[in-house]
Amino acid sequence: QVHVVESGGGLVQPGGSLRLSCAASGSIVSIRAMGWYRQAPGKQRELVATINSGGSTNYANSVKGRFTISGENAKNTVYLQMNSLKPEDTAVYYCNAALTTTQAIGVAQRYWGQGTQVTVSN
Repeated sequence: QVHVVESGGGLVQPGGSLRLSCAASGSIVSIRAMGWYRQAPGKQRELVATINSGGSTNYANSVKGRFTISGENAKNTVYLQMNSLKPEDTAVYYCNAALTTTQAIGVAQRYWGQGTQVTVSN
């Protein structure tokens, strides 16, 4: 059993900042990568940022220079620092973890959190 839990969403004014956290727990053997995705109303879910076990990161063009993803391997936790937020950043943000478990040691599977709402508005 694996649990992925996000926290840190909320309402913020344009230009403001938020920090999202995501923790994976359960029968985890190793985490290959973790990432953040978002889905705005009426739109498809899109990649925001990812980080792999080696620390390499990847960002959507729309958030480069404003968002920073980081991780704490020992805590199976990843963070998303979001600065200079814009109304178009409004969405439900989902955490994803690609990991192996004690039930499937050799095969990495992806697990999703329930999502956290981020609203950027006056």
